[in-house]
Amino acid sequence: MSEAEDPQPRQLAQNTLEERPAKRMGGGMFILTWIILLAMLIYYFTGEERRQFNPNETPTLIDVQGKRTLLLKANRQNHFVMSGKINGKDTTLVLDTGATNVAIPAIMASRLQLAQGKPGIAMTANGPVTVYSTRIAKLQLGEIVLYDVPADLNPGMNASNQILLGMSALSQVEFSQRDGMLLISQ
Repeated sequence: MSEAEDPQPRQLAQNTLEERPAKRMGGGMFILTWIILLAMLIYYFTGEERRQFNPNETPTLIDVQGKRTLLLKANRQNHFVMSGKINGKDTTLVLDTGATNVAIPAIMASRLQLAQGKPGIAMTANGPVTVYSTRIAKLQLGEIVLYDVPADLNPGMNASNQILLGMSALSQVEFSQRDGMLLISQ
């Protein structure tokens, strides 16, 4: 019996040709599923890393003896980091009781509507640096609002969107630390 007479080989070849696009589509869907899963994991863990650095993206407001009080949690490095606003613009604030003034990367001055003032010298962990005085018209720490806060624009700070919240702001509030928590009252 020749191939022409036997319909089975022709039928097998036709079935194989019909299965190939389905197999390719199934393989493509498998790869697409893994790509989507990987993207979701990256999105989740990027946000988780940000939340671990700044556990106070939305600071908790409580009432302590009639005072509006923010309750902040320390991050994994035992630093107090919170979200705030300078002149209405979102910022990340790192509380630094060792800094005399609020220290802002100079590259952020125009975005935060800050004017560069007179130059001066500031002592940092890396030695003396030239900074420029400025004043923050409105500084928001959650529900606490401070006005006309002295600050320094530091050209040597990186543009990581992190601002050191020094004593020029912290001296205008009451704060106390206990058990990995910081209370800030106005």
